[in-house]
Amino acid sequence: MKQIATFFIAAYVASAGATGLDGLEAFVKTVKTARTDFTQVVTVPAKEGQAARTKTSSGVFEFSRPGRFRFVYKKPFEQTIVADGQTLWLYDVDLNQVTSRPQAQALGSTPAALIASAADLKALQADFALKADADSEGLEWVLATPKVKDSALQTVRVGFKAGELAVLEIVDSFGQKSSLRFSAFKANVALEPAAFAFKPPAGADVIRQ
Repeated sequence: MKQIATFFIAAYVASAGATGLDGLEAFVKTVKTARTDFTQVVTVPAKEGQAARTKTSSGVFEFSRPGRFRFVYKKPFEQTIVADGQTLWLYDVDLNQVTSRPQAQALGSTPAALIASAADLKALQADFALKADADSEGLEWVLATPKVKDSALQTVRVGFKAGELAVLEIVDSFGQKSSLRFSAFKANVALEPAAFAFKPPAGADVIRQ
């Protein structure tokens, strides 16, 4: 199944006139589940008297379309983010603290909606203005701008290479940039339903928003 999906997407984006937007549409249509490693670099803009600062983390990302995903941050600090279809959970291991909020309120104009939550391109276009961006780094790019006023995000760029999700670049309303680079991407893998179920650990402080 993975080989079929990858072939279909690669052939689609390689066709005459195809763009990153075509790649995004094929990705949403064809890749229903996935597992991939990621490295995230967050760059905090320079302030007066201070240089720009960066923070690097890494982990594993899994999703099952539509609406379920799991980020497991392993380094430098352990953190888990799970969307189970109803609730978005965030578990900070060091603080032993869980935050939960209704998923429908939390995900509309987020990067997760772009790559994991939406069932089709039409659903994405309800929340984002989408356009093909210039190819660079050997990738086909899509630029997504949230339609919601006062969004926490300015822009999101998604990069595809040979039909696979390669890069996600996010700029928030404060100018902070997060770049996630994906590796060992596996499309349409079998994922256990339990991967997207979350139960607060015993003794954890639970904050419901």
